[in-house]
Amino acid sequence: MSTPPPVLVDIKFNPEGVTRVLKTAFADRGSINLADPADRLRDLSAAEYALLWKPDADLFQRAPNLKVIFSGGAGVDHIIGMDSLPEIPIVRFVDRSLTTRMSEWVVMQSLMHLRGQYAHDISQRRGEWAKLIAPEAAEVTVGVMGLGVLGQDAVTKLKVMGFNVIGWSRTRKEIDGVETFDARELDAFLARTDILVGLLPLTPDTTGFYDSGLFKKLRRDGALGRPVFINAGGGRSQVEADIVSAIRDGILGGASLDVFEVEPLASDNPLWALENVFITPHDAAVSEENALFRHVETQIARFERGEPLQFVVDRAAGY
Repeated sequence: MSTPPPVLVDIKFNPEGVTRVLKTAFADRGSINLADPADRLRDLSAAEYALLWKPDADLFQRAPNLKVIFSGGAGVDHIIGMDSLPEIPIVRFVDRSLTTRMSEWVVMQSLMHLRGQYAHDISQRRGEWAKLIAPEAAEVTVGVMGLGVLGQDAVTKLKVMGFNVIGWSRTRKEIDGVETFDARELDAFLARTDILVGLLPLTPDTTGFYDSGLFKKLRRDGALGRPVFINAGGGRSQVEADIVSAIRDGILGGASLDVFEVEPLASDNPLWALENVFITPHDAAVSEENALFRHVETQIARFERGEPLQFVVDRAAGY
């Protein structure tokens, strides 16, 4: 029996980690790692499977016989808009570890805003013993936008911490014990929300979605006083100039941002210096390479047994 063609890998993050884990991944067929100088000029015409994160622009011309594309992360906006994208399945990365990491970040940020961590940090640096009286989590409503795998896990973890949690998605999702809203009920959802958590995938419909008009619809008479915006979905789903002005004008009381319109965030961007804003460098839920490659191996095995692939992207919806 001939050896199947190697898996094509073009991942633009953690090249050292990818190279290390690839030594033992795809043992039955091997891999072509385009981050390796020795592989950059390889003939890719036989490749049937490609694992990609922000791939080279000419990749699909070089690999015209692909059967399945695997995204190196939960998002697929880095692939969907590419020229010459073939009409084959695109599979998102869904993994317990990635989901758990995202929920850790969302819960941490929500708690830091609940308990006034930014003010505590300032007091600590000044050597000031300045007590704050924070509301209890049950007094605060967290509104989660995006109720896929990541969003539903975040809802569960936030509820464990005692927050009142509501959810929004374009089409209504049924979640036990959680009030949910759909596209027609956006304003009602926002009016109830003290902490807005953005976990929406980036699509044409969500580009520029979080803007000044939306921030003004958030609850203003809640236990936090002013609403807070937390985003770890798509960077281009937020209008950063509107976040800056909303915080300076008191429309928002704070923000936590892991994603940005342009990454890395420029050192002179005003977001860095705003009070009560926490910034992380798109590492809320970094794909762990071992889990990523196991996921791809599992899906290839399903595909070759004639079973349906899991986590296939709906191209019309964009996720």
